[in-house]
Amino acid sequence: MRYLALGDSYTVGEQVASEESWPVVLAGHLRQRGLPVAGPQIIARTGWTTAELAAAVETAAPAGPFDLVSLLVGVNDQYRGGHPLEYRREFGALLQRAIRLAGGEPGRVIVLSIPDWGATPFAAGRDRAQIAAEIEAFNAVNRDEASRAGARYVDVTTGSPKVERRGSEDCLAADGLHPSGRMYGAWARLVLPQALAALGRTSP
Repeated sequence: MRYLALGDSYTVGEQVASEESWPVVLAGHLRQRGLPVAGPQIIARTGWTTAELAAAVETAAPAGPFDLVSLLVGVNDQYRGGHPLEYRREFGALLQRAIRLAGGEPGRVIVLSIPDWGATPFAAGRDRAQIAAEIEAFNAVNRDEASRAGARYVDVTTGSPKVERRGSEDCLAADGLHPSGRMYGAWARLVLPQALAALGRTSP
């Protein structure tokens, strides 16, 4: 079974070993449950916006169909001051591309919410409430687009272990911004039920 993971730093696993990134951990969980899932093909890079990811997918031209496709992107759109309406247009187009790569089956595509980086030490001195509000506005967009398209959705923003604003070695990498391997492991467990359902398994 083939798995394509699309995203930015959160998908590539910035600051952690490659085997600790959540797509790699997820694939391992699926194999443990008897599904012959290959290591994920990852198209992701730290700093990419939705438009930059879309351009990278166009350039890489991954050969579908994939049995599973995940999509997590948008934090850099928010960080650079992008508007949710522009994000909706770009994210919607990218989601449709992801569905095509999943053989035209939206139920094989999993959209993940954007984490709230305002809760990390990296955001010290910034308006954390404003960051949280903007992230929620972007997540309202990707959640709505996923619903409209019939794709699956996983909330890693509120479903993850709590990140204290003072920082936590358990939840954050050394840069005080990106998730730790432990946090990525939590994400993989949150995604697992939807991934199993996407691949035709009804229970974990």
